[in-house]
Amino acid sequence: MNLIKTEYREVEKRILPRFPFSYLTFKGQERVYEVKNMSFEGMQLRLKEGGHKYQKEQDISGILHWKGLSLEIKGLVKWISGSDIGVSFTSEGGQRKAVEDFLSVDNILSSMRPLHRSNIEMDLPTDLKYWLRADGPMEVFVWQHTDRECARFQVILMDNFIEWEDGLGLKTGSVLSHKESETPLSAVDEFEVEIDQKVSSERLSIAHSVVSRIGDDLIPNSERDFLILKLGS
Repeated sequence: MNLIKTEYREVEKRILPRFPFSYLTFKGQERVYEVKNMSFEGMQLRLKEGGHKYQKEQDISGILHWKGLSLEIKGLVKWISGSDIGVSFTSEGGQRKAVEDFLSVDNILSSMRPLHRSNIEMDLPTDLKYWLRADGPMEVFVWQHTDRECARFQVILMDNFIEWEDGLGLKTGSVLSHKESETPLSAVDEFEVEIDQKVSSERLSIAHSVVSRIGDDLIPNSERDFLILKLGS
């Protein structure tokens, strides 16, 4: 954990495992982009190979594809960093409601996968007990002590960040940035989070609404109930 304090805000960094690809994609200008993260307000795109012609403040439109779901989307390019593109959605023509439906709890849950049981070869930290991922909108990480009891967990749901740590309790915040990084042993994601001065009951409620519906095919009910208990505290 890295901590950056300014006069106005507290920003922390989290280094977390990275899955090598996403089933959530965006097709625009005849190219297919991976959606690294997405919320009701916008999304972060990444082009794996080649270049693109988008420029800052340019209109962008295309189709989102997510495991059988499709959504035509319009937005504005807000920033460009290498192969990454930050997009802000427009709210015209009922698009906000369409995005909310696309990112419904049901759709998130139906796309969630238990990566701790993945047959894709990845070098995972030995203390990572459970890792659930629903592509761009959501990830859940559960870490363990040496006795296998829960040491901490993180829930990243769109731009909401929730963390509980044994002995320290809850933190909530907003994801400011998300970029890929490399360590000598594995590929990771680096999240920069602005920590709320006070734990946000709204963020806890949003996370609770999804975590409470996670099935035992993803993690044992006892583990899910522990997460629910902490999110409710």
